[in-house]
Amino acid sequence: MKLAVSGKGGVGKTLVAGILARMFAKDGVKVLAIDNDSAMNLSYTLGIDEKTKENIIPIKEMKSMIEKRTLVKGGGPGVYNINPEVADIPDRYKVSGPDGLQLLVLGGIEEPATGCLCPENALIRTLLYNLFVKRDEVIIVDFEAGIEHLGRGTAKGIDLMLVITEPSQKSLDLCKKIIDLSKKLGVINIYLIANKITDESQTEIINQKIKNWEVPLYHSIPFDPNIAKADLEGKSPIDFNSNSKGILSIKNLYEKLKKLKKELFDI
Repeated sequence: MKLAVSGKGGVGKTLVAGILARMFAKDGVKVLAIDNDSAMNLSYTLGIDEKTKENIIPIKEMKSMIEKRTLVKGGGPGVYNINPEVADIPDRYKVSGPDGLQLLVLGGIEEPATGCLCPENALIRTLLYNLFVKRDEVIIVDFEAGIEHLGRGTAKGIDLMLVITEPSQKSLDLCKKIIDLSKKLGVINIYLIANKITDESQTEIINQKIKNWEVPLYHSIPFDPNIAKADLEGKSPIDFNSNSKGILSIKNLYEKLKKLKKELFDI
């Protein structure tokens, strides 16, 4: 399964991506978690140890490696290979985490004002395509806000797109844009997840606002102060309190996704 998590910054997409990755791994599934968010905080949610975190260098910051991969001999300044060799990068630069999962930190793609495609962005886009289309383990990607950097071929490799919203109009507006773009790029299975829900009336309002989206609200996660406490202490929420109401709700989401996987992909 190739699972992507997207949404507005701060809505909890890193939380959902990280806890789902831990749950797949706890079930003995081979998992590669991908941090493609500019904030690069997935390691905290996964529970990666401090020494390992200190030694992580995001792929986008490996200037020497990127230059070697994208260099076109004799091409001169500004000429580079937009389809570099990347197949070995995940296994070379991934780090190990709890329950046997692996983490690869890409960093976010930055769009320059000129609209040009720099070597770093070209390599990361090619790498995302390789991860979605050519890898055989469970891939869970924590995307930066929006998915404009995805190409059509890459997006078609996504089995499930989870779009995370919080109970706010700004968040819902961005989710609508992400859903529309995902459809245009060829993503078939798109599911809306509401996070930080404080009462049932918020769920009712969200359902009313999305009634014409053709993407129903798939799951709701309640507001959980334990998640903020875990963040303050620098711990993974699932290690801080595995029975808090937010984590238990994501466990329910995980069980729903396992059944969905069986319905959609298992023959």
